Amino acid sequence: MEQQIRRVVTLVVGWTLIAIGVVGLFLPFLQGILLILLGLYLLSRESELARRWFERGRRRFPRVDARLKQWRRWWRQRLGRSAREEDIDPDR
Repeated sequence: MEQQIRRVVTLVVGWTLIAIGVVGLFLPFLQGILLILLGLYLLSRESELARRWFERGRRRFPRVDARLKQWRRWWRQRLGRSAREEDIDPDR
């Protein structure tokens, strides 16, 4: 039951971030691309379609992907977290 609630919350938050990101593409004070990427990252944990989109973006923009991996390692070191199995492998 708890896993289903977590899945629903992840999907709702992911799609909300994407919707706000699309609006942010047209408004100068919102970072639309950033919100869309965050939403896709969340959705990629629960949705196969979003996972494919996320992976396609990682292949298309390898420099951005390398920078995101670097930031992720930095945050994990600061927070003392190790990579979890359910996360997308950062070394792909």
